[in-house]
Amino acid sequence: MAATKTAAKPTSTTRTKPVSKTARKTARAAAKPADAIKLLKDDHKEVKGYFRQYESLEDEAEKQALADKICLALTVHAQIEEEIYYPAAREAIDDDDLLDEAEVEHASAKQLIAEIQSMKAGDRLFDAKVTVLGEYIDHHVEEEESEMFPESRDSDLDLKALGAQLAERKAELMAQTA
Repeated sequence: MAATKTAAKPTSTTRTKPVSKTARKTARAAAKPADAIKLLKDDHKEVKGYFRQYESLEDEAEKQALADKICLALTVHAQIEEEIYYPAAREAIDDDDLLDEAEVEHASAKQLIAEIQSMKAGDRLFDAKVTVLGEYIDHHVEEEESEMFPESRDSDLDLKALGAQLAERKAELMAQTA
């Protein structure tokens, strides 16, 4: 029976061929998951790169495409954290205040993402909203990486199993948007 489950699993990730580079990368990550913290840190690094790229753009079409990519990446990242990582961390670490703050930060980021998605590059305040979103994310990432992740690493969380869950859910969400 275990062989059947193992054989069935790859077909679920290969049913539709990922189109974008990000989707292919996500599918590979789901097939060979890292631990939860590495996966989340890799997401942080990727999005920080997008924000740096955005700062150098002048073409409105390029800004729009990159802002859309930023919003998608952050939406998926926030969803997997809220559905999987935060509940597990809340059980494993004794720092409800830190997790409560992270949830509030996500809510603020989601509000800005919604505002950005309702606009077009070139609109008044579009660039400012993308910039402020980047600043929010920098603050949020700093707290997660300097406080929450070390506490999680020191806990009894099974970070490999959690990483597999995160990667699988991320692949599902990315496939829905492809």
